[in-house]
Amino acid sequence: MESFKHKGKRRKLVELLQEKGIEDERVLNAINQVPRHLFLNSVFEDHAYEDKAFPIAADQTISHPYTVAFQSSLLDLHPGEKVLEIGTGSGYQTAVLVAMGAEVYTIERQKNLVDFSRNMLQKINLEPKYQTYGDGYKGLPSFAPFDKIIVTAGAPSLPTLLVQQLKIGGIAVIPIGEENQKMYTYLRVDERKYEQMEFGAYKFVPMLEKRDDI
Repeated sequence: MESFKHKGKRRKLVELLQEKGIEDERVLNAINQVPRHLFLNSVFEDHAYEDKAFPIAADQTISHPYTVAFQSSLLDLHPGEKVLEIGTGSGYQTAVLVAMGAEVYTIERQKNLVDFSRNMLQKINLEPKYQTYGDGYKGLPSFAPFDKIIVTAGAPSLPTLLVQQLKIGGIAVIPIGEENQKMYTYLRVDERKYEQMEFGAYKFVPMLEKRDDI
């Protein structure tokens, strides 16, 4: 399940992420802690600590480690903060956030991914505070407000229902665009005002549109 080989490869991945500009020690320590190979199909295990994305179930992907690290860095996360994650996927990003000390509330609309990620996060003892199957566009208003929000799929436009669930002073990290996305952060200044910053081009699977069954 876990070996010295895996740990050595994780250390090399952390060094690569540092070379690519990731400086947040909390992020790097979490990447070094979380066994990414367990979140992949075993056929990809030998490549789990390369900076590559891989397919997972339901036509989804596990993001490049750099993307996970970069989004996590943009959150400016502090231990104990309440984080809403939209798109649990395999659970790898969730595990990184939990390893950073966040209180994570995560939502996924692919039922088989909910089941897989829940089992894996329990197995490695990096469970979120709350995990559910549901519509990411709606967020989790019953648990709001959140200190931070992270979206791990490409939204065609700003999901206003989500950013409204931020605390004043909270930060949302969201890739926005149709075919290709740009990474944005939104700092909630007051009840109505948000400060937007752009952080370059990325490629994500689409954030699935709302459905009546959820």
